[in-house]
Amino acid sequence: MHERSNVHLNRLGSRLFRRRELLALGGTMGLAAMSRLRQTHASETRGGVTLQMRVMPLEDPRGFDWSEMGNIARGVIEPLVRYRSDFTFEPWLLSGWEVSETAETYVLRVRPGVTWSTGEPFTADDVIYNFERWCDRTAPANSMATRMSSLIDPGTGRAQSGAIERLDRQTLRLNLRRPDISIIASLTDYPALIVHPRFDAEGGVFSAAPIGTGPYTLASHIPGVEARLDRRLGWWGGSVALDHVLYVDLGENPFEHVRALDAGEVDGVYETTGAYVELLDDMDLVRSDVLTAATLVCRANRETGPNAYSDPRVRRALALAVDNETVLELGYAGLGTVAANHHVGPMHPDYAEIGTPRHDPGAAIGLLAEAGARGLTHELTSLDDEWNRATADVIAAQLRDAGIQVERQILAGGRFWRDWQRHPFSCTEWNMRPLGVQVLALAYASSGPWNETGFANTAFDEGIAEALSQVDGDVRSSVMAELQRMLIEDGTMIQPFWRRLFHHHRRALRGYVRHPTNEHHHDLWSVDA
Repeated sequence: MHERSNVHLNRLGSRLFRRRELLALGGTMGLAAMSRLRQTHASETRGGVTLQMRVMPLEDPRGFDWSEMGNIARGVIEPLVRYRSDFTFEPWLLSGWEVSETAETYVLRVRPGVTWSTGEPFTADDVIYNFERWCDRTAPANSMATRMSSLIDPGTGRAQSGAIERLDRQTLRLNLRRPDISIIASLTDYPALIVHPRFDAEGGVFSAAPIGTGPYTLASHIPGVEARLDRRLGWWGGSVALDHVLYVDLGENPFEHVRALDAGEVDGVYETTGAYVELLDDMDLVRSDVLTAATLVCRANRETGPNAYSDPRVRRALALAVDNETVLELGYAGLGTVAANHHVGPMHPDYAEIGTPRHDPGAAIGLLAEAGARGLTHELTSLDDEWNRATADVIAAQLRDAGIQVERQILAGGRFWRDWQRHPFSCTEWNMRPLGVQVLALAYASSGPWNETGFANTAFDEGIAEALSQVDGDVRSSVMAELQRMLIEDGTMIQPFWRRLFHHHRRALRGYVRHPTNEHHHDLWSVDA
């Protein structure tokens, strides 16, 4: 680490960060500048593994909106920064970075010795190509444009002139138009996987031209059926222990996942939920789990739903009628912690404690009557799986107990995912992001690419920009407190719990650790001989 960075970090450690921020934000400001990357593996065994997981289409990574997409692609294309299972940041295709004290300038150092699967060297120019793609607001479904908004010219919708600066073959500098403490955290997310500079010229579909820097090639990919990764020689990180990784799509029914695991057809499952956790605990398997900011959001969409959903009294009434602790216990078997209806949690370093939501069915009915929506029937939509369906059922039952009319619509995966942002009243699972403000920018900002509520508030958008600009954790937390209150007062959502995530696997499979953001790191896996 450079001497200048050490001095800078000492000041940051004493002046800017509380203890809980050192893990999540310390890496952002340079604490992770020395990579802990393991260059060789203790296990030299070969062989492959088969895992149960949804296999979805793989087109443009900047448009990925499910972790399963990233997990397959990550074997081939890699991030600049890896988010580790211990909640810290690790330089990956970068060797390190330095950030100015105001978080307005980032110097990114490209890892030397990395090559593409074509044999071409990986350089700063390749990183610049990806940043420019991420900064294109005109690209369909490009959620990275929200993450990179501090680099984008509002007038053109593309990278601002001079924002992405090449210093030399292995170094670039980001010159932000406003401070943004979330850049490094955003580089870890699955839409930020790095594509080859000919990606667009070759059609812009990853599965059709899977060139990458990773340890595997995409040998086959059939959505809804299977995807196979085969080990390639010459990976910059050393030799990986597995010859191949096969993902098989067994549908949404967890019983089928358990059956396949019990029959030896798969070596592990992507996720274990609800009563299946106890069931698999009783089998000769390894359980891995972690408490995270993964969650479920039940929301009314004021743009696609009945006119009544535009009235905050109706939205607040729905939240008042639901007891989040009961939803956790009955919908997710108590395997998590109670949340507070604003999608920011104690595990986020920018969280502010503002109290717990009130459960008052009587007040809920009063608000509905006041809004003239007492007789409205609400159709609650959910995915047809084990825990999403169960959670939605509990919410629906509580609404009915309060005297609110509810019907249920349960959709298979393909139908639910196709329109997940436009269902009038539905439950959606959300993954963890390292920072709470990242979630708010993606899901609740007026221009948020994953905004499924129709919530649009100029003051809220300004608050997000302010939170992103604050290096001082105490100041940022006070801004977040106001943003959290705004969501509750608006009745934006019922967000009942934070999920403990589980999965189970055969004992012979090593390194398959449950990651807080559902990531698969294939280079850490091996099988016993």
